[in-house]
Amino acid sequence: MNNRILVCVGTSGVSAGAEKVAANFRSELEQRGLGDSWELVRTGDRGLFRDVLVDIITPELGRVTYEFVKPEDVAELCEKHIARGEAVERLKAGSDYEKFFAGQTRIALSNCGEIDPEDIEAYIALDGYAALKKALGMTQEQVIDEVKRSGLRGRGGAGFPTGLKWELTWKEKSDEKYMVCNADEGDPGAFMDRSILEGDPHSVLEGMAIAAYATGANHGYVYCRAEYPLAVKRLRKAITQATQKGYLGENILGSGFSLDIQVKEGAGAFVCGEETALMASIEGARGMPKPRPPYPSQSGLWGKPTTINNVETLANVRHIILRGAQWYASIGTEKSKGTKVFALAGKVKNTGLVEIPMGTTIRDLIFGPGGGMVNRRRKIKGIQIGGPSGGCLPESLLDTPIDYESITKTGAIMGSGGFVVMDTSTCMVDIARFFLSFTVAESCGKCVPCRVGLQRMLEVLEKITAGKGTAEDLEFLAKMGESVKDTALCGLGNTGPNPAITTMKYFADEYKAHIEEKRCPAHVCVDLVDFEVDEEKCTKCGLCFKACPTGAVQWKPKEFARIEMEKCIKCKACIAACNFDAIH
Repeated sequence: MNNRILVCVGTSGVSAGAEKVAANFRSELEQRGLGDSWELVRTGDRGLFRDVLVDIITPELGRVTYEFVKPEDVAELCEKHIARGEAVERLKAGSDYEKFFAGQTRIALSNCGEIDPEDIEAYIALDGYAALKKALGMTQEQVIDEVKRSGLRGRGGAGFPTGLKWELTWKEKSDEKYMVCNADEGDPGAFMDRSILEGDPHSVLEGMAIAAYATGANHGYVYCRAEYPLAVKRLRKAITQATQKGYLGENILGSGFSLDIQVKEGAGAFVCGEETALMASIEGARGMPKPRPPYPSQSGLWGKPTTINNVETLANVRHIILRGAQWYASIGTEKSKGTKVFALAGKVKNTGLVEIPMGTTIRDLIFGPGGGMVNRRRKIKGIQIGGPSGGCLPESLLDTPIDYESITKTGAIMGSGGFVVMDTSTCMVDIARFFLSFTVAESCGKCVPCRVGLQRMLEVLEKITAGKGTAEDLEFLAKMGESVKDTALCGLGNTGPNPAITTMKYFADEYKAHIEEKRCPAHVCVDLVDFEVDEEKCTKCGLCFKACPTGAVQWKPKEFARIEMEKCIKCKACIAACNFDAIH
């Protein structure tokens, strides 16, 4: 069918009214007698947060993308675009939309926002399950070798070679083996796994089936956050459809290979992203890490050999099998092959999911798909990469290539793909405090370095942001940070100190200002802030007056603002509203 309407109905789309937009399109088409000549496709999210995104595709106008579509806009779109063949200019996506996608190489995200994730036929039409058919005609060794030669590494954070992980499980002798998909995406601001599961669940199931065949597993689990209800719903529907079609279940495609897959919903524990804690949770125990060795490939679920890959890793597998290891290895760098999906957030113009080749620089990501800073008067101060236990890098490292080796050298980690851009309004000491508070809250408490060490580091950071820090506190943070990294039981503790360590390394002047001058240069730490207006910078715009909730800001048109401190509650609404850094 040539006439199609695509509505992005993922979690971000739903929150903006996508369900009503889709329903209104259906109603308008039926009222106009066009229900049989138009195909309405409910896709997952495409990645750019300009919801609701709608594409109208016709032979006459080609593909036209509309952004920020509201339910009440549907009638106009149907009248002008569908009935009269005229694009609605006021809703058309502009150059930012084109720029966001122009710099991407979409592999794992290739189907997201393009097909109906609840229709297996739409997936099959785009070579869906063709890779599984091809893999079943190969030996296990051949499949593993293909993945090894591709250079695919785990996208969940550690970057362990995927083919080697499969090989380790395959070599183990056991009457039973397991295949697990880690979809416990707990990093604040990370939503790569959610979007893939909502927009293209069959690609993950196909990747799991290929991995299970290669390793000799006949039972699979997808461990998914319960906070992702739409992903869980679509995943379960996809499992049912794939089983009915013979791509899962007994004797898959007549090959003699069988695989059943179940969905296990997590209970919101960040630590369950660690594979041994994840397996304990599947088994019904409390999600707490275990010492390694033995590794999951030797003794995993219920003591059996187990392979664990994350969602993004598995979404790449079908493309490697279909297009070949050499094709995939041609993308990226020598040691970091392929692409990586990042959840781009913070002070950039375009936020959302970005899939770029490994080796792309931080600068090219921010000023390419990211579109540059949202407030061009404020410069980049830092980049938080790798999630809450990643690291904060300064502007001077913007030309660092984004690959496992280069990012690790900076003291940060690639992580699962969190990427937060911060400008001069951000206090890096407070950022370190914020992320330490998260890891302390999410620690399972099993080992002393994590349970006690991170808590002590947090207390010191709170002391510094309150203006009570000393030079000895910095020495303590450095020593305790290294001790926790070296002795904690799992990855949460090993990487938990990273925000403090990297901010002390790259933003030492801010720590000095907090400790020696009792001053927060970014005006964030309220205990160190007395509010006053700098008349040399004030433009008399009145934005601070409008933002103040207590009437503390006094202002009249064409006059400088001033602040009555007896009314001020230090909420910082005036600072956030001022675009000229005029409030000190």
